[in-house]
Amino acid sequence: MHDSAPKPSLDPSIQVSPNNPCPFLRGLVGEGFVDGRTVPLGTLSQTIANASGETGLKKVSARIQVRGVALIANGLGHILKSIFSGAQLDALRGGPLDKRGAGSRVLGVDGKVDEDELARFASFGRDYRDPNGGGSEPGLNASEIGVFMRDNLKRAGSAARWYYPLLMKFEWPILLKIMGKGAGEDRYLSVADVRTLFNERQFPARINQRLVSQPVLSTCQRVVRGALKVAALLLALGLALLVAVAEFPDQVRAMLPQKGILVNLLPPPLPTVPETKAAFWLEQNWSLKDRHWFHHASQGTATFPVPYEWFMALEQPRLHLFSAPGMMTDGTYLERFGFIPSPQSIQTDATSLRRFGYANVYETTQVPDWSTRWTPAENVDGLPVGFARMTGVVDPATGRREEDKIGLTCAACHTGQIHYQGVDVRFDGGPAMTDLKKLEVSTGLSIAYTLYVPFRFQRFADRVLGPDASKADRAALKQKLSAIGNFLIDWAQTQQKTIEGKKTWNGRQQQDTEEGFGRLDALNRIGNQVFSQDLALSGIKGFEKNLHAQDAPVSYPPIWTVPWFKFAQYDASIEQPLIRNAGEALGVTALLNLSDAYPEDRLWRSSVHINTLGWIEDMLRGPDPFKTADPSTGPKFGGLLAPKWPSQILGDNWRLDQKKVDNGRKIYAEMCSGCHLPAIDTPAFWSSGHWEPSGDSKVLNAVTIPLDEIKTDPEQSLVLSNRIVDLPGFLKVNTADLQKWWQCDVSTASSPTEMVYALGLMTVVDLVARKWMDDEKTPDAERSKLWNLARKNCLNPVGGARYRARPLNGVWATAPYLHNGSVPSLYWLLKPASERPQKFCMGRRDYDPVTVGFAVTANEKCKTGETEFSAGSDKDPIQGNSVLGHSFERKPGEEKRPGVIGRVFKDDNERYDLIEYLKTL
Repeated sequence: MHDSAPKPSLDPSIQVSPNNPCPFLRGLVGEGFVDGRTVPLGTLSQTIANASGETGLKKVSARIQVRGVALIANGLGHILKSIFSGAQLDALRGGPLDKRGAGSRVLGVDGKVDEDELARFASFGRDYRDPNGGGSEPGLNASEIGVFMRDNLKRAGSAARWYYPLLMKFEWPILLKIMGKGAGEDRYLSVADVRTLFNERQFPARINQRLVSQPVLSTCQRVVRGALKVAALLLALGLALLVAVAEFPDQVRAMLPQKGILVNLLPPPLPTVPETKAAFWLEQNWSLKDRHWFHHASQGTATFPVPYEWFMALEQPRLHLFSAPGMMTDGTYLERFGFIPSPQSIQTDATSLRRFGYANVYETTQVPDWSTRWTPAENVDGLPVGFARMTGVVDPATGRREEDKIGLTCAACHTGQIHYQGVDVRFDGGPAMTDLKKLEVSTGLSIAYTLYVPFRFQRFADRVLGPDASKADRAALKQKLSAIGNFLIDWAQTQQKTIEGKKTWNGRQQQDTEEGFGRLDALNRIGNQVFSQDLALSGIKGFEKNLHAQDAPVSYPPIWTVPWFKFAQYDASIEQPLIRNAGEALGVTALLNLSDAYPEDRLWRSSVHINTLGWIEDMLRGPDPFKTADPSTGPKFGGLLAPKWPSQILGDNWRLDQKKVDNGRKIYAEMCSGCHLPAIDTPAFWSSGHWEPSGDSKVLNAVTIPLDEIKTDPEQSLVLSNRIVDLPGFLKVNTADLQKWWQCDVSTASSPTEMVYALGLMTVVDLVARKWMDDEKTPDAERSKLWNLARKNCLNPVGGARYRARPLNGVWATAPYLHNGSVPSLYWLLKPASERPQKFCMGRRDYDPVTVGFAVTANEKCKTGETEFSAGSDKDPIQGNSVLGHSFERKPGEEKRPGVIGRVFKDDNERYDLIEYLKTL
């Protein structure tokens, strides 16, 4: 049985802590309904539910909501205490629900009422007819309260936190629900009632009546209700966690241990892409058709682990409570990984082209097309630059026709852009600012979510198979997708376990170094793909031992004029262009058969498009500068040219100072041209002794500097020579074949199956290219052209670890600097190495035309989704991330020493003079 609850006697002398900033709770304390200190969650939720006047399930819902809010009101550190003891009403100030001055400000931090703020509150309302006593009185309805709260947040400015808009759903709207008069849109909160609540801590009589008229439960009822409370609490916690993960995944992820299962279930955070006011592609001696072809021509890669149509049907790995998430292929979403938007076709109107930056401000005559002679490249689904559809796919092992694949092409890593005050400036051949690791993780999670999140596979199957597909077809599709998902999970675990058991060359425990935006450990990734994963995909087990940590990340190198360099890589390792390009294609997951379960003549068969790689090289290279030289001007590069400093686009801050340019030219001649050679538009460059004969033309054998002399980070230069790979004997990889094919003066492998990574990779890629030409019955003349036989597939005869110093044309467009992207701007590159920033953030950030690169502030904190480059500490340096070497710090009369390549600059003026000249190259 139950009785009516007795009415507590009003005691105005009850003190309320100023650290209780909630007017309603202050009223409950002042009226004596709850204690002013710690109140059990059940008591608090029941009391407020009683005050709401709700009944039945609505009242149960009110109790659950109040309990959930009360649980977090004192902060995450108080949750356990709140569960067992209750909410501490005298410790709410500064908790998650306290808007710290971004609210109404009616109650000061001392608990006193500000009448001016009450008057401001009233100014947002109007007069309403009182349904209880007749007449009219001032008040605010739901819409007016909404305007009031938004104005509060606007007034707070930068003091407002990211979650304050969520709090707007509580506080005043709840007060309206409990204390409001009238119904529907006419329900309003009386200003008089609010003033009484704030000043006297008293409720209107109707609220008191609700509170005192509630029945007292019997013992049995309390036990049942207690059990229901526990269940409701667990349900509320689950719902709260679901809401948090769905609405604030980045914040939840940041609170989790960064190593473990839970954090890997949430997508990596991505930077927000600001609105682009305008976009421009710089002119670089390519037509619009050539540019679009380069952006989407497949080189035969299946970088993504699912067929093209499946990838188009995948949803983003985000949880949404009441709607479907966006698609993986949504352009705005992929922009957050650093990819550049691209139109479906350039055969469209000028307005559409201009939106993508394809119709630029120059309005000059386009150069003749190269790409119209080759297989067209389409982008019918409007994917970003660097995404390509591979059609006509044939499994290299079985010969079966496969579904179209989707892969990344050269442009994904070698197309750059900078951002400046809402304007995007884009250019081909420059370093991309993408984060491929985040894309890999997000794609894997998208597959997992598709398999395990309710309703998601149904939508996926509808897109892939059609809404009328049979259950059997859907089951078969799910089985195939599950197999892919299981392989990805197993491979990630295998890779992690293998790396944990291996050491680096310097004896440290192997671990991946974060690549982040703008960097990739391409050499180790290629080795892991070809010498481990491709073997696993071919059914050959046991070669996970070839895996190596991705601990030598480098900035994507610019590729303009590179076809005329004898050695393209940072470490001057590979001379043969086709080997360089086909190796890259294998590294971004071309299909490759390394299985002995099929006829031997299928070994080395792949999906690499050797002909497309040749076309890309032709388009990059252009005509021979020595054979087409104008007698009046001398040789000059054709093909893809470096982008010019965009002062004509970006305004006054980008104007060149000719006096500083002239001063900088002299400094360049003194301090830079010895390694990086004179500017490419000068006779001194074309007459340099570094041009060597190559067939009936020449190639530039750029200056290479031994590692012991340059002293920049050593890791990339050691990968090919220090890493050892093992191969199954049936593949018959004989590195001595390089001597036979190319007359190389090279050492053979120490065993028939174990070899230095460099020799193994050169031989394997050579076998893949020869197999393609054999299968295609390529005529000898065409083979000679594809191979460019004057460029041998041999090791660099100059032994030892070293780095190449390329000409600096377009250097302004290649930040961050040094081969490992460890220096944020040219300004910092010209400072002594010991003074360079040890860490900085990368992602979607503005370019700085003064320092030429990215402006760095001391102890800057990365925005959500940005990645942090960090050199670590002297005690615990991060592998691959040294910021040392290539330093300007030699003082007058001081001996030359390792790592120091030039004198110290007199002052910043001298540095900025050189920087101004470098902008013009």
